[in-house]
Amino acid sequence: MKTDSKNSVRLVAALVATAACGLAQAPGGYYNQPAPQTQQQAPMQPGSMPPGGMPPAEMPRPGSVNYIQGQVSSAGQPLTIQSVGHLALNPGQAVDTGNDGYVEVLLTPGAFLRVGPNSEFNFTAVGLADTRITLAHGNALVEIDQLIAGTHEEVTFGPTSVDMLKKGLYGFAASPAMVRVFDGKADVIGQAAHDDIGKNDQIALADNPSLKKSHFDENQAKQDPLFVWSLARSRAESEQNKLVSQNPAGYYPSGDGWFWDPYTNYYGFWGPGPFYSPFGFAFFGGYYPGFYHGFYGGFREGGHVEHAFVGVHGNGISGGFHGGGFHGGGGGRR
Repeated sequence: MKTDSKNSVRLVAALVATAACGLAQAPGGYYNQPAPQTQQQAPMQPGSMPPGGMPPAEMPRPGSVNYIQGQVSSAGQPLTIQSVGHLALNPGQAVDTGNDGYVEVLLTPGAFLRVGPNSEFNFTAVGLADTRITLAHGNALVEIDQLIAGTHEEVTFGPTSVDMLKKGLYGFAASPAMVRVFDGKADVIGQAAHDDIGKNDQIALADNPSLKKSHFDENQAKQDPLFVWSLARSRAESEQNKLVSQNPAGYYPSGDGWFWDPYTNYYGFWGPGPFYSPFGFAFFGGYYPGFYHGFYGGFREGGHVEHAFVGVHGNGISGGFHGGGFHGGGGGRR
């Protein structure tokens, strides 16, 4: 039995090495097999793409545009759904949304920035260790499903900064300046004071140098169009994650990180273990052996590689986690 176990470990290691070599040899490293949308569909052939599927042009990283709806532009040029997987924002690059515009941007793995209509934002720092967002006007919401130890996630309003310290859901408005914590914990730092705020706390930043906090009506806040849109996006990511977990012939990441889904043409997230998003949707995660064919890549930040998984073709894996009461994604917390 010990010999069989060692042979299995060696086989998995050899497959990982083969996948890494495939990445180095493939143009752009992203021409992987797509996942069928349902288990009834026949498996795709190696190297094929679904109708309308478009491989991403670059690795996902903080600042990568992940979803666009309505009027969104940068430097006077309109952004479209074709920008997804092909555009990563650089420091100082402003993005504007129109009356019907919404945009979702990747932050660190497992964290999403979502910005609503009539808004403008830019990054002052874009990196795995340090991500800082300036909201010039309008509204934004940040969903953090995984907070990597040592990373810094910050939103700034002039001289005031908001550091998000835990997994959670954070809302921001620029006029009048306001920060809300639906779930999680944040440190609000002003010129004369700073204060930690938690679930259902808010701080009105204008004319409030002492940063006095108060509670807000969560049910009323959840009627905001950006919150409703963000909830729909979180649900879509959960369903995408669930589909990957249940389809042995499709994309399957071998660890935590982003993966590309050519059916939806945006990145999904696969965490280090099963979890619920702040919206209450379930996500699969963790590592399964038994994969073959595919590509594995990573972000390089200061000499350190952070994983970014862009799809691995599974072999004989179906269902998902059956321990600890976790049986599928896309559902809400009961």
